[in-house]
Amino acid sequence: MSGAPRPTQPSGLDAHAIGAAIGSRLRARDLSAAPDALNLLESTTLEDREQGAALLAAVSPAALGSEASGHIVGVTGPPGAGKSTLLSALLHAWRDDGRTVAMLAVDPSSRRSGGSLLGDRARIDFDPSDAGVFIRSTSAGEQLGGLASATRAAAQALAAAFDVVVIETVGVGQAETDVADVADTVVVVVQPGSGDVLQFLKSGIMEIPDVLVVTKADLGQVAVRTRRDLSAALRSLGSRATRVIAVSSLSPPQGVQELVAALEAHRVELDLPERRLHARRASALADYAREHGERGLSALGGRRAAQATLAKQDPGADVPSLVSALERRAGG
Repeated sequence: MSGAPRPTQPSGLDAHAIGAAIGSRLRARDLSAAPDALNLLESTTLEDREQGAALLAAVSPAALGSEASGHIVGVTGPPGAGKSTLLSALLHAWRDDGRTVAMLAVDPSSRRSGGSLLGDRARIDFDPSDAGVFIRSTSAGEQLGGLASATRAAAQALAAAFDVVVIETVGVGQAETDVADVADTVVVVVQPGSGDVLQFLKSGIMEIPDVLVVTKADLGQVAVRTRRDLSAALRSLGSRATRVIAVSSLSPPQGVQELVAALEAHRVELDLPERRLHARRASALADYAREHGERGLSALGGRRAAQATLAKQDPGADVPSLVSALERRAGG
């Protein structure tokens, strides 16, 4: 991220040790390590990439002995659907429950500069002095509507320190699949009367969410009708597991506690190790493809061969280690 301050670096440590030290702070649930971790993971210099790899190794399942305990929640939906207002209400509900929260608001509008316009952060209502909250706007770079590799890595790293890690992204077509490949629980936000139900059916997005949220429930019948249409669309697809919840973030909020309970229920029912393993392998393949292109994938024998290589690796391996395994395979 252009102009971001460098991580605080203890003197006398080499690149690997610096990244590992930041990872150790996250493992110890030192929330103040979050800015250093994000600055490191967003940097593209060779030294910082080496440090970032050491950081991710320090918070990998292999190092932790299990999956990181934080709940990674992906929130996506079209512009104007009310995601930031919804996240403000969720943030207050989680903090009232004593949970620490990190929010990564992905800004797809800054592709020219490569930086972030901080618009989503400005719209989220939070107390800047609250040490239990970390909010960062990040750039999607060239990933229109999707996620940069740094955002995926940041979510996995912060899950070692925070109780809840939220990734907010603007849904554009089928790019919602990007957040679905990272998050434990995916929330798709819809505003009443927008016609999004038909659009979702056409694009296949209805297969992605674990929870569908209809915002602006205070609008009355139009919100009730949208919720009913979404439920009917899910039944037509044979999906009965996805919850549809109507929420109003106005004071007093409606449906927010129901949504918090639905997110927690999904987390409890989830096969977390399997979902996280899929996420790490998907991230590794995306990182490798971005770095080496189609020629690199061809050297592996194609995507299926690459996936077969990843399947043979330690299930607790971090993403940089998985990418290295693919590079060794291509080079061998």
